[in-house]
Amino acid sequence: QVQLVESGGGLVQPGGSLRLSCAASGSMFSTYTMGWYRQTPGKQRELVATITSSESTNYADSVKGRFTISRDNAKNTVYLQMNSLKLEDTAVYYCWSSANRWGKGIRVTVSS
Repeated sequence: QVQLVESGGGLVQPGGSLRLSCAASGSMFSTYTMGWYRQTPGKQRELVATITSSESTNYADSVKGRFTISRDNAKNTVYLQMNSLKLEDTAVYYCWSSANRWGKGIRVTVSS
């Protein structure tokens, strides 16, 4: 089974940047669509960004122009570069794989 492990979260000031990483196990990583979702208390988990095996990307309107998703198949890793962070980006961020697997989540807090 594919296992996903997120890293790179933390506390950042508004306008700052963070890069999330998600390391995946297994040999089929390059064939999966990968994505990032986020969730805040009392709200449903929402899509942030996805990247296909051919590196086609898709973003939520709220993060377009600020976040960039990328992947390194040699490292079985997907990244989320988050720039110009806003208070409303505060959430737990989850890595997702089209193998129907989720990471445990990592917290991102944007606060002054």
